Amino acid sequence: MLSEQLLNELNEQIKHELYSAYLYLSMAAHFEAENLGGFAHWMKKQAGEEQLHAMKFFEYIHERGGKVKLLAIEQPPAEFKQPVDIFGQVLEHEQKVTARIHGLYKLALQEDDYASQVFLQWFISEQVEEEKSATEVLEKLKLSGDKGHALLMLDHELGER
Repeated sequence: MLSEQLLNELNEQIKHELYSAYLYLSMAAHFEAENLGGFAHWMKKQAGEEQLHAMKFFEYIHERGGKVKLLAIEQPPAEFKQPVDIFGQVLEHEQKVTARIHGLYKLALQEDDYASQVFLQWFISEQVEEEKSATEVLEKLKLSGDKGHALLMLDHELGER
């Protein structure tokens, strides 16, 4: 059985994962409007992953005898700048998610909730991958700039995801 505090935080995490999906869909819409279909594709894939993450938390709460409480999701921004700025936001966002996951893990440790520690370990590893992926695209954008052939080549590469 989950403690009330951990249950509340896990429900909060569902909201954060779904917000992440919303954020990435909003970024995808921006890239679609800018005719950067590869960037949009990358963001849509990312949004799908975030929805899967939310469902992992959803199922875990039920497996542990808790009740899912869906919380309001705030509206993501709709206006964005250049691709390099957007991927800077992606990296910053993923770092915030990482901090939340670490907080959940610390709580599970404090409560001697071994099952939750094991469950959260997957997310800790996943966040390493998420930050690495965002960093790689961001660094390529910094090298290539936001215009020209390099941007179009990166757009093509991201469309292959």
